[in-house]
Amino acid sequence: MYRGKSVAVVLPAYNEEGFVGDVIREMPGYVDRIYAIDDRSTDGTWEEILEAARADANAERPASRSREGEVADRLAVDGGTSALAARAAVRDPIGRVVPIQHRENRGAGGAIKTGYLAALADGTDATVTVDADGQMDLSQMPRLLDPIVEGEADYAKGNRLCFREYRSAMPRFRFVGNAILTFLTKIASGYWKTMDPQNGYTAISGEALEAIDVENLYEYYGYCNDLLVKLNVHGMRVADVTMPAVYGEEESSIAYSEYIPKVSTMLLRNFLWRLKTKHLVLDFHPLALFYLVGAGLAATSVFAVGLTLFAAVAPIETAVQGSSILLLFLGGLAFLLFAMVFDMGESEHLEMQVQ
Repeated sequence: MYRGKSVAVVLPAYNEEGFVGDVIREMPGYVDRIYAIDDRSTDGTWEEILEAARADANAERPASRSREGEVADRLAVDGGTSALAARAAVRDPIGRVVPIQHRENRGAGGAIKTGYLAALADGTDATVTVDADGQMDLSQMPRLLDPIVEGEADYAKGNRLCFREYRSAMPRFRFVGNAILTFLTKIASGYWKTMDPQNGYTAISGEALEAIDVENLYEYYGYCNDLLVKLNVHGMRVADVTMPAVYGEEESSIAYSEYIPKVSTMLLRNFLWRLKTKHLVLDFHPLALFYLVGAGLAATSVFAVGLTLFAAVAPIETAVQGSSILLLFLGGLAFLLFAMVFDMGESEHLEMQVQ
């Protein structure tokens, strides 16, 4: 328990032998549950999870044992019909660790989804996501939990981009990709002040977890970005928590040449879904129309440029058409900027920064 609230940690692991055991053993004592998800690893990750769970259970952690058995009992009620049972095999808890093994590899987002489903079944007050590679400073966890426990936020996430040493340690291509996805996530989610959306060190309240559609969360690496969009539609408050990154010997398995276009496409779909759901279906706000009109005018101007380039017209006609196309493009840009300003104002009360 942390300040009177139950805390669970979702620990996704894929080929993290040599790292995941240390993360489990070093988990703070106030954590009640650790959902350790093996995403069908091909190394000794599963065995290391079980060994670390036994070592953790033998340690003196009275606070973490207060709810022993609840997860297994609740999951057993659903039997084979539950979404969790259909995607993973859940073993009986070993101390506070619940070992979960995927029936097939589902990716980082898929493992997070499995852990969230388990946390929902257990009725946890706050659920933290921690990578199994040891890159997350566990001593920083209270800074993620405090905004939730104090009722100031429904979701808290780390922000590493404010640290120069983190930015300078990034390969140039990765830094550019991160900057692009950060900007696209701002547009898609409506959280314009939130930075470092790819950061997987997060905490979410039980109420927020119940509000979003966990079973339809994105299962690729862009699950963090996808989650922000869903949180905004439900009016959830987000805390951006400044914290440093931890560097070790682990290597990223993300292929950025595939990751960036794939997540960008997902964000475009999510952006259109957010406009439709939040600003047209659930409520009406003119920013949706500004976005649509602006995009339409800009697209029309681009199409007109193409026609002009391939059409054989007189120089005077070309000049006239060029002026019209420019006005069309500038008009579309103005509509888009107005829409963004409205969007910032709409979600400003849902964002907070924790230094």
